[in-house]
Amino acid sequence: MLEALCAPEVLKLTKIVIFGNSSSGKSTLAKNLCRSEKLAHFDLDTVAWKPVSPPERRSLAESRMEIDGFVASNSNWVIEGCYSDLIEFVLSEAAELVYMDLPIEACIANAKRRPWESHKYESKKAQDENLPMLIEWISQYESRNDTFSRSAHQGLLERFSGKKTVFTGNEVCT
Repeated sequence: MLEALCAPEVLKLTKIVIFGNSSSGKSTLAKNLCRSEKLAHFDLDTVAWKPVSPPERRSLAESRMEIDGFVASNSNWVIEGCYSDLIEFVLSEAAELVYMDLPIEACIANAKRRPWESHKYESKKAQDENLPMLIEWISQYESRNDTFSRSAHQGLLERFSGKKTVFTGNEVCT
C-alpha cells in the first residue's frame, strides 16, 4: 500500500496530511513516506501542548504560528496528527488527506506495541505508566465530540475537495 501512495502521480502531490485516532499508525506512515520521498515531517503533537503536567493545550494562535512557519519553510511535506482544529489551518494547502480509520481494537493493539517515544516521555517506564489512560482515550474515539473524535475527522474528510485516501489497516505503514 505504501507503493500506492508513492506512485509517480501521487509524488506530484507533496503536501499530505495524515490523521486519525491515537495509535492508528499516523506517525509510522508519515515517517516512512518522509524517508522514502524526502519530504519534511511535522508532528502536530509538537505544537499542540504546553510543556506542563497535567497536559494543557496551547492556544490555537500559538500552534498556528508554528504550523504556518513550517508550511512556509517547506514546499514538500507530510503533516500528521489527530487534531482536526489544527489540521483545518493546512486544509487549503494540502494536496491529499490520508485518514487512518482503523478499528479501535487495532489502535489499542498498536498502543500496546508502541516503542518508546523519547520526544514525549522521559523513559519507556513513564510511557508505559500512561498506557491505561491512552487505551481509555483511544476507546472513546467514537463517542467523543471534540477535535480528536471520529466525527471531527470525518468532517475534515467530507469538507476536503482534494485527493482522499482512507486506510482501515496498518499494512500501509510497514
